[in-house]
Amino acid sequence: MRNLGAVLLVLGGLGFYYCSTRLEEATPLAPDLSVGESLEQPAGQWEMARYGCAGAAGFGLLMAIFPRGR
Repeated sequence: MRNLGAVLLVLGGLGFYYCSTRLEEATPLAPDLSVGESLEQPAGQWEMARYGCAGAAGFGLLMAIFPRGR
């Protein structure tokens, strides 16, 4: 489990970095859009992908620190 946690941590970190660079290239979102409307635009999609990668990295960190569920 520790190895899987390390892999998730690395892939999540790299994915977060990649999504952040792609998000900088996209046109910014209007502040009055709902979540559903923002997901129809590329910037909203990259933002959600970035949150997903951060979640994967956080879960990987927890698995690397607590491999057997203390």
